[in-house]
Amino acid sequence: MDLKIDSVSFEVMEQALKQAYDGRIHILNEMEKTISKPRGEISEFAPRVDIIKVHPDKIREVIGPGGKVVKGIIEATGVKINIQDDGTVQIASNDPEARKAAKKMVDDITAEAEVGKVYKGKVVKITDFGAFVDILPNTSGLLHISEIANERIRSVSDVLKEGEDIEVKVLDVDRNGRIKLSRKALLSQDAPN
Repeated sequence: MDLKIDSVSFEVMEQALKQAYDGRIHILNEMEKTISKPRGEISEFAPRVDIIKVHPDKIREVIGPGGKVVKGIIEATGVKINIQDDGTVQIASNDPEARKAAKKMVDDITAEAEVGKVYKGKVVKITDFGAFVDILPNTSGLLHISEIANERIRSVSDVLKEGEDIEVKVLDVDRNGRIKLSRKALLSQDAPN
């Protein structure tokens, strides 16, 4: 309240604040009779929100053309998703498994290949000089013919088939985002000494 108004005296203001304080204490005491301490955890039926940050350049991949990708995630899991321009993705649901599944889908879409990491990928295209392998959603790398096996091979199709699942190691990601893969590096590690 504003004390600059002549019609409200300091005594009236003081009495109003004291009554407000007494009222607040009375309400808190009544609440404490019912609930003496906070619950240990929120009800399993209460909606929760998981917040993840993605690179702002990856937002368009999460949304997809015409919202197709994000609608697919929502349809598959039943969650609600809110995406901000700064890369904040909010996933809301009262089902923890649905939130976890939606979060994994978003993480898979926005994941980037890491040098030295091993991925299980699918051979999507075979060429004379190697094979292209999908290691992440929307992310393929080149497995050069020289990196397929320890021994020299004449043709990529002698060793690999399109649609085959293989493990590959990321050797390099260049400035243009091209990914260089190796299967030979994993075979060398498995060889007996």
